[in-house]
Parts: sequence; C-alpha cells; structure tokens
Amino acid sequence: MPDEYVPPPHGIAWETIEPARAGFDPAALGRAIAFARARETPWPRDLRAFLEAGYFDKPPDNALLGPVAPRGAPNGLVLRGGRMVAAWGDTRQVDMTFSIAKSYLSLLAGIASADGLIADLDEPVGRTVDDGGFAGPHNGAITWRHLLQLTSEWEGTLWDKSDAIDRNRDIGTEARGLKGTWRALQPPGTLWEYNDVRVNRFSLALLRRFRRPLPEVFRERIMAPLGASSDWRWDGYRNSFVEIEGRVMQSVPGGGHWGGGVFIHAEDQARIGLLMLRRGDWGGRRLLPEAWVRESTTPCACNPQYGFMWWLNTDGQRYPEASAASFFAFGAGGNVTWVDPAHHLVAVMRWMDPDAIGAFMGLVTAALGA
Repeated sequence: MPDEYVPPPHGIAWETIEPARAGFDPAALGRAIAFARARETPWPRDLRAFLEAGYFDKPPDNALLGPVAPRGAPNGLVLRGGRMVAAWGDTRQVDMTFSIAKSYLSLLAGIASADGLIADLDEPVGRTVDDGGFAGPHNGAITWRHLLQLTSEWEGTLWDKSDAIDRNRDIGTEARGLKGTWRALQPPGTLWEYNDVRVNRFSLALLRRFRRPLPEVFRERIMAPLGASSDWRWDGYRNSFVEIEGRVMQSVPGGGHWGGGVFIHAEDQARIGLLMLRRGDWGGRRLLPEAWVRESTTPCACNPQYGFMWWLNTDGQRYPEASAASFFAFGAGGNVTWVDPAHHLVAVMRWMDPDAIGAFMGLVTAALGA
C-alpha cells in the first residue's frame, strides 16, 4: 500500500478512498466502525465534576489548576496510506486529550535535539537547565533520556503539586491502590513510573531550552507544516508562569490531570499520527529526524511497552489483536492515536471505552485479512 498521499491543509477536503480499494473487506470494516460507535467511554460528559470528584487524586491533591471543558460524543477515523477510509462522529470536535500531550512533548524534544538545544540525551539536564530543579546529587543525576522514558525519579514540588502525589501510581486503578503513598526513591534510570509532576518538570525544562512558549514552537514546527487547523490549543495552569529574558511565559502540562493540556480534534491528531508513521517526513519536508522517531519507538529497559512518551506493543503484549509494530499516543478516558506501520494504518479514537480498544484494533486488522 503506497504511502505517498499527503493530506492538504485544513479546509481543503481530505481525500477519501473506498474500503475495498484500500484493501479492506467493506463489510468487516463496517462492523468495526459499528463496534466503535457502540462503545462509548464510561466517563461522564461533565469532566470538571468528574475530576473534582477524585478520579485521579483524592482531596486535596485533586485541586484543578487549568481549564477543563465538557467532553463531546465519541468520534474517530481510520487512514490507510494517508487517505480517509472511514470516520464516525464529529471528527472536528475539539476536546481535551489528557496524556496524549506527553507524546507531543516528545515531538518537541525531538526538535530540541535536532536544533542542538539538547546536545546529548544522556547528559544531566542540570547542565543546561539551571533553575534549581535539577540540583543536588539525586536530581542532578537525571538525564533527558530519564525524563523521556519516565524513569527520572525526580523529587520536588512544581506548580503546587508534589511528585509524591503520583508515586506508586498504577494507571489501571488511578486514585485507588497505593497511589500517593510514600516509597523510597530509586536511582534515576532504574524505575519506570507514570508521574505527571515529573512530566510537567520535563515540559518546563524544554521551555527553558527553547526560551519560547512550547505551544508556539509546536505550532510553528509541527502543526503549521502539517496543515493542521487553528482549532487546537495547549493550555497551562493558572500558576505555571515563568519569566525568561524579560518575557513572561506559561509552562504547559503533559496531560489534563489537573486541567489544561492539549485541546484538539481527531483530524489534527491524525496528521500527527501520519507524521510518525512516515518517520518524521511530510511530503519530502523533514519535520523530525528519522532517528528520533526510531528512538521514540524503541522499548525502554525498565518498561518494554514504553518508548519516548509513546506506548509500544512490543511482542504484541499490550494489544495482541494489533500488530507488534504498532505504537500509540494514549489519553485517559479512551483517547487513542494508533499508528500501525505494518499495515500503513493510522486511526484516532476519541472517547472509546478503554476496555474495547484492543477489540476494535483486532476488528480493523482482521478487515484487512491480516
């Protein structure tokens, strides 16, 4: 299946292709889309009330710091070879994306690396980010690679949130279990933990290196070249402002855990997924180094299902129904960008029941006869 087609800028019709011409069994793909339509996330539409009720954190750690908006209805799309094969719901409905923003931070880190702002991923961050956040023997040993792979074990408080909030976090149970309980820190690079405070510290470190608001860089270097809409935004917290070279800038989070984050629609997300499918190339223009995409999708030693803020399907362990080559940007509540290089596929699912994601991938893959 050739991959040459590049979608035109937003506002010009995205080329569609009949399922049969794209290699799908039309009836089987139709069943997959019907399955998706019928599997709405159990999350309520009122996300503010939901978050304030303590889905992620118990009070007082659940206090919101950034904007929150009600979610819309489920929607999504499937691309093959870049062309639109199927879609359901309103794919231009702008919604919160939660931790999908982490994958977008990874793209920005790739740009910083290409620009020489990060000279060596294994260099301690504190050598070039001198704001006190990476001082001392423990935090001073943290490298950019540790931050990207969620193995930093960074210790501290940022934007009134302590890293201890997310210690012992199990993303399958969120505010239940041992989340938020004390445990001894391990040496950086030896333990994988999904910790939003540490991700936000990474975002601030990137802001220090770019010396520009990250949404500006993201728009200029990723979204504008992709022909994305102007409908997306990336919001920070009410208390996440810093001054750099006389300019006050807002640091942005890598999720919507405490509000804020990326608000975007499925079509813009699909463009980002397609960029990753094509290893950073967009119609002959190199937006990301191919080596960065390769590293981003290389398993972390501490968690083989994770790369540089992209989830992996190493050995088919996460989703046996999908190809082992698949990788994903995930956001809480059933928000997924699925990239499958083995089948030239990109799919975006918004507000799908998380328990149905694997089965949906299986149905789409089976519709190809694979």
